[in-house]
Amino acid sequence: MSPKPEPSLEQCLPEGQLVNRAWLLARGFSRFRVDYALRAGKLETVARGVYRRPGPPLKWEHVVYSLNEMSCPVRVGGRSALELQGLAHYLPAGGVRRIGLYGAAKVPAWVIDFPAPFRFGIYNRRIFDALPEMAVEPKPFGAWDWPIPHSTPELALLELLAGVREAADFSVVNKLFEAAVNLRPEMLRALLRTCTQVKAKRLFLWFSDRHGHDWRQVLETNDIDLGRGKRMLIKGGAYDATYQITVPREMADGSEQSLY
Repeated sequence: MSPKPEPSLEQCLPEGQLVNRAWLLARGFSRFRVDYALRAGKLETVARGVYRRPGPPLKWEHVVYSLNEMSCPVRVGGRSALELQGLAHYLPAGGVRRIGLYGAAKVPAWVIDFPAPFRFGIYNRRIFDALPEMAVEPKPFGAWDWPIPHSTPELALLELLAGVREAADFSVVNKLFEAAVNLRPEMLRALLRTCTQVKAKRLFLWFSDRHGHDWRQVLETNDIDLGRGKRMLIKGGAYDATYQITVPREMADGSEQSLY
């Protein structure tokens, strides 16, 4: 019986996908074969220990898909997910595309300094005990319909709120909530119950009350743990007694007062 032919790079490695040596080794490519492919121009180095087949310029979707294929589960979340799903189309955009990557996995250092016309922001702080299964949705990309994980709008808003630190952040989130007219109450309730960050939950409900979309009227929050004590989110801001947080004075409804 003749030996089984070794797989070729063209058979195993789709154009655009990034891989490391561990990925190649698991598919039968020895160190010698990888080195030979690099010398022959069949593989090119993208970053130290990361390779791809030569081809068109890489897009950020290639990187996100490849990370998940290399056992680094990440998703597009926060403001990036909202922009890509049409909820932030009127917000001012910068010159360099910035993609927020969320997940508990430790992202390789080369991703942060990736030499491309886009940049990745890494957010791996754990703020949920466990995500509901439907809180992350795959979006197809490219000719192969590669599944790129994206946070749903409900999850993305909570992810964004977890990082609010100054008045400018309130302004951005306010515009996003203005557009968030079709959120799902059941999904929101599930996320709020498993979210562990008090600030994000209080801010979510404060913005929800501020905009009063139809979904807010049916969102059950009686058993949502909002923690105890006051939170000074904006120094010198107005104090909201309902959620015990400070908010920018220009966004206060007149019933708030100074916390200090």
